[in-house]
Amino acid sequence: MPIVKTSSPEETLGLGERLAPYLRPGSVVALRGGLGAGKTCLVKGIARGLGITDEVTSPTYTIVSEYAGGIPLYHIDAYRLTGDDDFAGLGGEEILYGSGISVIEWSERLPRSLPPEAITIDIEICGGENRTIRITGVDAGTELA
Repeated sequence: MPIVKTSSPEETLGLGERLAPYLRPGSVVALRGGLGAGKTCLVKGIARGLGITDEVTSPTYTIVSEYAGGIPLYHIDAYRLTGDDDFAGLGGEEILYGSGISVIEWSERLPRSLPPEAITIDIEICGGENRTIRITGVDAGTELA
C-alpha cells in the first residue's frame, strides 16, 4: 500500500496527476476523508493527468459531474446520498461499470456499490495543509511519492 505525505494542495493535486496514468476505462477510485481533506483537489489532479482541461468542482449538489477527455471521468459525490439504493436509483451501476473512470467522494456511503477491484484512497488531515494519503489497490511498486 503506497503511503504518500503531502504538505500543500499543489502536492495533493500532483499526486492525482501521477495516479492518472494507472487508471483505465472501468477504473473506480473510492475516496475517503473528512471535510476539507483534499478529495476534490485530488480529483482535479486526476483530471489534469487525463488531459481534461475543464474546471473540476465538487459535485455536491449535482451528485455526478462528467468530464470529457480521452477517457470520460465521472466525479461522484455520495455525501448527500442515503446509501447504495439511492445511488442505484441514479444509474450508479451504469456509471461504475461503463467505459469511463469513476472517482467517488464519500465512498464509504456506498459500500455495496464499490467493485472489489476499486482503488481506495484514504486522506488523513495531519494539521495545517499536511496530509497522509494511503492508497490501496495500486501496485505497491507504483511510483506515486
